[in-house]
Order: sequence, then structure tokens, then C-alpha cells
Amino acid sequence: MDDVSSGDGCLRRHYACGSCAAFTNIVVTFPIQKVLFRQQLYGVRAGEAVAQLRRDGLRTLYRGLLPPLLQKTTTVAIMFGLYEDFSRLLLRSAGGPELLTRSLAAVLTGTAEAALAPFERVQTLLQDQRHHGRFHNTFHTFGTLLRDHGARECYRGLVPILLRNGPSNALFFGLRGPIKRRLPEARSHGGHLVNDFVCGGLLGAVLGFLFYPLNVVKTRMQSQVGGAFPSSRAVLLTIWQERGGKVTHLFRGAHLNYHRSILSWGIINATYELLLKVM
Repeated sequence: MDDVSSGDGCLRRHYACGSCAAFTNIVVTFPIQKVLFRQQLYGVRAGEAVAQLRRDGLRTLYRGLLPPLLQKTTTVAIMFGLYEDFSRLLLRSAGGPELLTRSLAAVLTGTAEAALAPFERVQTLLQDQRHHGRFHNTFHTFGTLLRDHGARECYRGLVPILLRNGPSNALFFGLRGPIKRRLPEARSHGGHLVNDFVCGGLLGAVLGFLFYPLNVVKTRMQSQVGGAFPSSRAVLLTIWQERGGKVTHLFRGAHLNYHRSILSWGIINATYELLLKVM
């Protein structure tokens, strides 16, 4: 009985560490994310996105913080905790190659995370300056969407989220160990912290760039309120045409996302591993 309790506590620790790591990251990187959001939505350069935020004023800089704070602390907790749960369950019951089993666990975890898509939806609406007068805060936005359009409206943009979450999780968990083993051997707590930051940051940046067009499609879909639900393919084609059919324009903001992801996932991975050791 003691062994079972100890095992459950160990697994719960992964959820707690993931949640705390995400909280630290969101508070530090939210202003960068807001600049990136404007680039994804309007296809403008970083300077113009920053100018938009300056015109909006300091008062609105952290407008929309609560949804990503709630969503990210929960999804990262799920990402690390549920991955451990699924891995343990599948390795015990399904057998087969460990790499395949853990990849499946990562995809299942990413699919479960998509249940929290409404938080991304609300964050998009609160950050879009066109909706500043319509939606006041997180709870008002949720209430308005549910009252005027129903629960389905909260899940607008779900398909690109599903296409992003599963594969990116599988690559993150599959490559995290091999990348860290190739870094210089750490001989101190500080060295381990640096290695975990580099490993997480590098993976987050590469995966963020790889799946960036899906985030552009998701942002465009979630900026709409009411009306038809166009397919991801139709939205991508519309964006492609609006931006002159140029791949570089589709990746507007990707360079900022790359640098933000280095910082963001570096913080998450390093904080997670640090907390895992001390908790």
C-alpha cells in the first residue's frame, strides 16, 4: 500500500512541476507573445506590431494574460504528467518497442491538451484590438461566446490545434533525452540547469518554427466570431492569397517566435527539471 501511495505521489509531482514551470514562463514571456500574435494575425513586421502595442498603451499590455496563464499552467501540467501516466500504462499493458509506445503516449497527451482549446480562443479575442470594445475580460468573453453562439464557438480552430499538439509532443519527448546526452557533461547543479535550458529551448524553437503555419491558421480562425466554420485548408488558402502567395509572408513572426520559444521552452524545461529534483 505504501508503494502505491509513493508511486501516485511521484506521478502527481510531474503535474505540479509542469504547472509551476508554465506559470514562470508565461509571466516572463507574455509581452513577446503579444507582439508575435499581432504578426500572426495581421502579417505585419515586428516594428509595426510593437508600435500597435505602444498605441494601445501600457494598461492593455497584459490584457489577455489570464487565459494563457490558466491554459498553459494546465496544459503543461497535463503534458508532463499525463505523458508519464500514459507511458507507464502503455509500457505495462501494450508492450512493443519503447520508442513507439512513448510516441503514442505523447500523441495521446497532445490530444487531451486540445480539450483546453477554449482558453486559446479567448486569449486570441482579448489580444485582437478589433475586439477590445466588445470583450471586457476572460469571464465576460467566455460568457458572451456561450450565450450568443454556444459551446461550439469556443472550439473554433480546434483542428490546427490537434494537428500541432500530437506530433510536436511526440518530437519533444522523443528528442529531449538524445539532445541532452549530446551536450557537454554537466558537473554541477548550475550545469544541469543550463543543459536543461538549452535542450528545452532548442527543441521548442525548432518545433515552433516547424508548426508555425498551423498557428497562423489557428489564429486567423479564432479571431472570427460567429458565422460559418471554414476548414483549415480554406483558411490557409485565404491567408496565402492575401499575402501574395509567398512562403516568407506566411512565416511572418516566425523569427520572433523562434527566439521567444528558446526563452519560453528553455524556462519550462529547466524549471520543470529543477523542481522535479527538489520536490
